[in-house]
Amino acid sequence: MSLFPVTGTDVGAVMMAAADRATLRQAVKFLEHRSLATRLSLVFGRQISLVGKMLPAQLSEVVDKTAERAIRMGLAAAMNSLDSKRRDDRRIWHKAAATVSGAAGGAFGIASLPIELPISTLLMLRSIAAIARTEGENLAETETALACLEVFALGSQEGGEHGAQASASTESGYFALRALLAHSVSEAARFIVERGVIEETAPVMLRFVSQVATRFGVVVSQKVAAQAVPFLGAAGGAAINYAFIDHFQVLARGHFIVRRLERIYGADLVRTEFDAARREVSEGLATSGA
Repeated sequence: MSLFPVTGTDVGAVMMAAADRATLRQAVKFLEHRSLATRLSLVFGRQISLVGKMLPAQLSEVVDKTAERAIRMGLAAAMNSLDSKRRDDRRIWHKAAATVSGAAGGAFGIASLPIELPISTLLMLRSIAAIARTEGENLAETETALACLEVFALGSQEGGEHGAQASASTESGYFALRALLAHSVSEAARFIVERGVIEETAPVMLRFVSQVATRFGVVVSQKVAAQAVPFLGAAGGAAINYAFIDHFQVLARGHFIVRRLERIYGADLVRTEFDAARREVSEGLATSGA
């Protein structure tokens, strides 16, 4: 197995190791067949998903603004403090802390969102960075920090049964989203490297934040809708926030597995193997559901 990235012309001569292929298959499941709304519906009942489709415009505006503020704060944190020397994956601690903040969301409702969401987002970002490091990423690199923030955009994909059926015949939602974000990510990275500072009001930074925040807001809306169900209370809010952070931790694991394998085998081969694994997983889910 090559220890160096493979160029496009080398793909035909390289085979992915069986262990890496199995790991990539797991990443496919993480990235293509999970939805927070579906997961919450399974735990709390169909009422959760129905409420999510009926958020009033005023509430949606609060969610959108808060999601954008959370991503802006995340960007500042990603550029300034992710490169810790600690090498352990502290997902359990981060998840517990976010769960506690979610209990406040359940107790105080939408009024707590402008405070609770940025805190949860920063905790999740720390956890995402820890996952990135365990997959071989260098957190001192600007592009890696932006890749951590990309994870917040991945959560808006459709998952569950409908997502599985669609992905059998359509392009990978994960790679489609990465392609959509690629230009703004590269522009933002170049801007930060050239300037040496973050200028949040610069057009390239606003564009990146907006693209991530818009998709992050979709999942935040699902969380807010779930926490708005009257009978849940603080305990339910904590459970929802636990699912919320776990959702993004799982996406982060899949995302950085793919990036690690791309560094070894090259993007073309990984994409080919990913698509093959996606078809196998989709067919397996369709068969089991028949």
